[in-house]
Amino acid sequence: MNTNHQEIRVNTQYLSAEKVAEIIQKRGLANCIAGVAANIQEDFLRWNDFDKCARVASHSDVGVIELMPIADAKNYAFKYVNGHPSNYRFNLPTVMAFGVLADVETGVPELVSELTLTTAIRTAAMSAVAARALARDNCRIMALIGNGAQSEFQALAFHHLLGVDTFHLFDIDEAATDKLEANLQQMGLKTRRFASTQEAVKGVDIITTVTADKTNATIITPDMIEPGMHINGVGGDCPGKTELHADVLRKGPVFCEFEPQSRIEGDMQQMPADFPVTELWTVLSGQVQGRTSQDQVTIFDSVGFALEDFSALRFMRDVALEMGLSETISLIPYLPNPKNLFGFIGAHAAKTDKTTISRVSISMAA
Repeated sequence: MNTNHQEIRVNTQYLSAEKVAEIIQKRGLANCIAGVAANIQEDFLRWNDFDKCARVASHSDVGVIELMPIADAKNYAFKYVNGHPSNYRFNLPTVMAFGVLADVETGVPELVSELTLTTAIRTAAMSAVAARALARDNCRIMALIGNGAQSEFQALAFHHLLGVDTFHLFDIDEAATDKLEANLQQMGLKTRRFASTQEAVKGVDIITTVTADKTNATIITPDMIEPGMHINGVGGDCPGKTELHADVLRKGPVFCEFEPQSRIEGDMQQMPADFPVTELWTVLSGQVQGRTSQDQVTIFDSVGFALEDFSALRFMRDVALEMGLSETISLIPYLPNPKNLFGFIGAHAAKTDKTTISRVSISMAA
């Protein structure tokens, strides 16, 4: 970066929800999921390069607002994200997010981006990355328990990255299943809907849970588990919110993203402090074996971690620049003298006055 402040005008790249939707439409959702998954794999393989911490959460009676920071030697990133299960009453998503990617050397925010759509992509990509490392080969049938906003992304990730071709669907909200079934069938995917979780998970290779209610639920119980299953627990992502009965976690090895965070937010919060878990990066790097037999049950207790957002922000930034779809915003004032912040106010006022005078002159001439 040029360090001559006289020559630098900071224009922060900006990706709106509309621009990200355009990127997804033009690049293809499957390609976007695959691209984010590749970034996640790459970043997890350099796990120790990152300054990591659990997210900072502010809980209320109706939801949670969180900040998720992470950094390496070059870039700092954070995501602002909420979780409000009752937002449907206001025609708002349960999860909404935006994020920033900044330059560590200067602190300049290089990218401000929506992360609501992007979070759905990165969550699905993370699930697929974990399943490729932990599930049996040739998985073809997955149960999707919870058919809300995340469910289509999960289905596409597992279809395109693992070859799953049939999806068993269940949600207590039949309208959500109607929506998911219609969307998946439109994309040519096979679906079967069921009247209960118990029925939906019979005979499947993978169970994915993506429910929204912030309760200590037991959506998956030990009697539902069959030899060789991979369980992808996505919905348990904050203190007091679970999806798996504690005994399900005892059915096989449990894997997570960042143990200090997962211990307090994931289904693992039900377990004692000495309950053994394995961070996924150690499997991806070959330091630890994942699945050890075809009949083994594996559990990925996913809560979402800031490194995944870092990976997704990098992907969206690079693709937007490549496709010429990036916009810029003036987020940082341009200062000819960086020690004279006060002077920017006067300079901006003078510029505004000149613009106003110019407009008045044009109006009078007309």
